[in-house]
Amino acid sequence: MLASLTPPITLKLELDVLLLGVTFLGLLTRLGGIQFPKAAVFDEVYYGQLVSLYVKQIFFIDESGPPLGHMVLALGAYLGGFDGNFAWNRIGAEYPSNVPVWNLRVIPALAGALCVPLGYLLVVELGYSHHTAFVASLLLLMENSLIVQSRFMLLESVLIFFLLLAMVSYLRFYKAPQCSSAGWAWLVLSGFACGSAVGVKYMGLFTYLLLLGLASVHMWQLIGDRNLSTVRSGVVLVQGAGRLLALVLIPVLLYLGFFYVHLTLLYRSGPHDQMMSSAFQASLEGGLARITQGQPLEVAYGSQVTLRSLSSKPVPCWLHSHKANYPIRYENGRGSSHQQQVTCYPFKDVNNWWIIKDPGRQNLGVSSPPRPVRHGDIVQLLHGMTSRFLNTHDVAAPISPHSQEVSGYIDFNVSMPLQNLWKVDIANRESERDIWKTILSEVRLVHVNTSAVLKLSGASLPDWGFRQLEVVGEKIYKGYQQSALWNVEEHRYGRTEEQKEREVELQSPTQTDVSRNLSFMARFMELQWKMLTVKSEDSEHKYSSSPLEWITMDTNIAYWLHPSNNAQIHLIGNLVTWVLANIALAGYGLLTLIYLLRRRRKIEDIPEASWDQVVQAGIVCAGGWAVNYLPFFMMEKTLFLYHYLPALTFQILIIPILLEHLYIHVLRNQFQRQVFGGVVLAVLCLVFLVYHIFSPITYGYPELSSDQLSGLRWRESWDILLRKR
Repeated sequence: MLASLTPPITLKLELDVLLLGVTFLGLLTRLGGIQFPKAAVFDEVYYGQLVSLYVKQIFFIDESGPPLGHMVLALGAYLGGFDGNFAWNRIGAEYPSNVPVWNLRVIPALAGALCVPLGYLLVVELGYSHHTAFVASLLLLMENSLIVQSRFMLLESVLIFFLLLAMVSYLRFYKAPQCSSAGWAWLVLSGFACGSAVGVKYMGLFTYLLLLGLASVHMWQLIGDRNLSTVRSGVVLVQGAGRLLALVLIPVLLYLGFFYVHLTLLYRSGPHDQMMSSAFQASLEGGLARITQGQPLEVAYGSQVTLRSLSSKPVPCWLHSHKANYPIRYENGRGSSHQQQVTCYPFKDVNNWWIIKDPGRQNLGVSSPPRPVRHGDIVQLLHGMTSRFLNTHDVAAPISPHSQEVSGYIDFNVSMPLQNLWKVDIANRESERDIWKTILSEVRLVHVNTSAVLKLSGASLPDWGFRQLEVVGEKIYKGYQQSALWNVEEHRYGRTEEQKEREVELQSPTQTDVSRNLSFMARFMELQWKMLTVKSEDSEHKYSSSPLEWITMDTNIAYWLHPSNNAQIHLIGNLVTWVLANIALAGYGLLTLIYLLRRRRKIEDIPEASWDQVVQAGIVCAGGWAVNYLPFFMMEKTLFLYHYLPALTFQILIIPILLEHLYIHVLRNQFQRQVFGGVVLAVLCLVFLVYHIFSPITYGYPELSSDQLSGLRWRESWDILLRKR
């Protein structure tokens, strides 16, 4: 009877002690004392500004990358109860009590700590021993530059975490039994990690493409696998569909999701509003939304409007005129019409208002019911404050002589006839009789007499034009150009004919309420385009550097200096590790080349399985280094040493991989292997020694004397700060 009883439920637990050990050490080295210094450290000044805007839910544009990384930092601020009130105006500024320093820094520190065990797991998944993986994790653990970058409110550690997680998860999927639930779970996790990496920084895209390439090669091999019977050919379809969904669809949806959350959170008007279209601005609370609330939707004859150029280059601006004429002659001797100036003005102003007039009628007010202006209609534009008609003619523009001058017509009785008829061409129309709509319609104004298009040239006028932007009539018009498109931003229905009454009316609000909300996709597309095309003014920075300087660490960055003593923090790596990484990369490349040449001659020095292992490790590690490093040579922006850290992480992993390969396949006798093991142990001790020597400027404590700091200047190009007492 006792024998027939069901056996008790048992739980089998396997622990990788080495993995647990390096995880603990990673947490210790990255999380320990992250509240020091309690002051803004280098780029914390930049990211802190964005975090404050998130907390206050104020819209902004950051062309440096997608929103996930910033939202991760903002999450820490939110959990810490940060109210967003801090100036973030200089490096070294002391944090007041309302700034939760630990919360702001803990997520990057945690991500940096987890990169250590992820490096261990990646080496294991590539088919190497746990001892080799342990060496890899120790090298990552004692890399001073990775420690520094992890301990502050910065994003490189978060990016590296997702890159390593994506690779580890995909390799776990690849080695799992086909169509197993565990395998699919790892593949989905890899897709989430890929999407998150791209969502943190655009540089994550290159590793994502590398992983897609690796997955494509594996899929191609699966298609050609003759061991799969006809009955099991459906497995190929399932595997292909699974890879497509997990590695393409999930990252795309995730990327869109990040922007959805970003735009949902940042619903208030902010400092970057003017970079966006009028429609986008109107979707934000406050700002233009407050100004345009209640505007009529349909532009009618008699409408009073401001016309904003769709181009934001060089700055957003509005069609403008004022009581000043073009000079009779320009400095180069060319003559002008001497008529009233028409410009594009980058500020809100009463002189930005124009009246849409029916050429066949004299009245300037809106009829009842209003007669809407449609695509293809001929209109006149009358300047509201000066009553001059918008005009262009065969006179060269002041700065762009190949284009026509645009003016407010004045009849000087000198054989310059009035040419003030314009055809309304709605570029984004849905039908041939589409109505001109406030904010939503993108309109070209085509001059009837000359077929010239009203266009912002972008050039600044001289002092006589008050440095405002030039507007021209462009006769040679090709395709879609934002500089030739305008939209009605502010709009009211005019009711009066008298000039004095109209001037008062132009400054009074309208009362008609019309709702116009942009869809998420429309806002996403516009914001994404702005992020990719709008460039901030890059200026030389004391610590900027070129990619060639990164390989040999000929540069450093001073992150923080104590205001009264020599305590300081620098982004300086472990020089021994950097040298070993360069040697390992070159050695791995040379070894692979030798194997390729000998295999071409049908000489196989290592088993096929070992060769496949060499190739896969090369794709992941050497490829990971290449895709995270080489693109910087093509980038026109200010670069810093920390941009190299994702590439460095993959490069460091090559060191133990190469060591194991040499130990197993090159060294032939036990004595050689024993000597080799001793050398490896000595090098690891040297790595630890260098880590320890530089730890005072990695963690910021203890304070060193000026002589001790001078001793850390191992390269002449390093900028170690010395305070004289």
